This record gives sequence, C-alpha cells and structure tokens, in this order.
Amino acid sequence: MAGRKILVIDDSKVIRVRVREMLPPGNFEVLEAKDGKEGIEFVQKEHPSLIMLDFLLPKLSGWDVFKIIQADATLRRIPLVLMSGRKEEVTEKIPEPFQYFEFIEKPFEKKQLLDAIKSAFGKANLPREPLPKSGSATASVPASVSTPVSASSGDAADMAAMKAEMAKMQAEIEALKKQVLQIKTFIQRKLPK
Repeated sequence: MAGRKILVIDDSKVIRVRVREMLPPGNFEVLEAKDGKEGIEFVQKEHPSLIMLDFLLPKLSGWDVFKIIQADATLRRIPLVLMSGRKEEVTEKIPEPFQYFEFIEKPFEKKQLLDAIKSAFGKANLPREPLPKSGSATASVPASVSTPVSASSGDAADMAAMKAEMAKMQAEIEALKKQVLQIKTFIQRKLPK
C-alpha cells in the first residue's frame, strides 16, 4: 500500500493520465477525480499529500473546491498545484503572486510539473493568518457540499449561503455578458459591409 496519496482533480482523462505518467516513481498512490464534487469528497475523506486541481471543472468548479479547501485549517495545509489552460481566469479570482499554492499553465512539460510540485510543498508550509472564528468562512462554500465548517447560527448560515449563491450568479452573468459580446463581435466581422 502506498504511503502518500496524490489527488489529481481534472475533468480531462488525458490530463489525469499525463500527470500520473509524469510523476516520478515512488511510494505514493495517485487518486483521480473527474469533477469538483468528487474531488472535494476525496480531499475530505483521504487528506492527500498533494492536490493537483484544475480550475475549470463540472459539478463544482475548481474555484469552489479551492475556497472549500482554504476554509478548513487542516485541508489548506495540503500542498496545492492549481492547473488551467487560461491563467487569466485564475488571476480574476485570485490575484498574483500566489502565496500559498503553485500555478501551472496547461499544457505543461514534466520539468514544469515537478518544479510546480516542489514549489507547492514549500508554499504549503508558510505561516498563515488564523481562520476567522465566525461562520463567515462558509460564505464561499456551496450549500450542496457538506464541510466541517459550521456557522454560528442558522440565520448567519442562511445569509452566508445566499450571499455565496448571489456572488456565483453574478460571476455567471459576467461570463455570459463576455460570451454575448464575443458572439456579437464575431457576427459583425462576418457580415458584409
């Protein structure tokens, strides 16, 4: 049985297999999750030694998985490598420099992956601010996912959940606006003048 576990959360089987193949041989087990919901369940149950997290995932986004991990004092100490083909989508939500985790842009080579993993282990050990004692940490956790973080009262939890849902909906609206603008620009270019 492997001594350590590496969790790769990515909806692309190709990426999961590629990461597995790039890892050096060692005393560890590679776990794979195909979406964010499955990924956070693995994180909470298995407490892996390293998490490789895609930012764009079905069922529960990588951003939501990231927030759930950061809201738990134990989970946020796990070294984390965030992966994405579009760095700007990550930096929209998390400004650089990335202090407590490493980022790697897809596609990546073996050396880049290994360097990112080494860096993630170093960053995970940096001292951090203590988590807030209030239920505010649950504001970023979707209601559909159970976590060990609990709110101080039912009303506060309901309000936090509503705020989180509103923020998520606002982000989706902004993304849709960008898509509509891109479609409009594309159509205008195709129309004869």
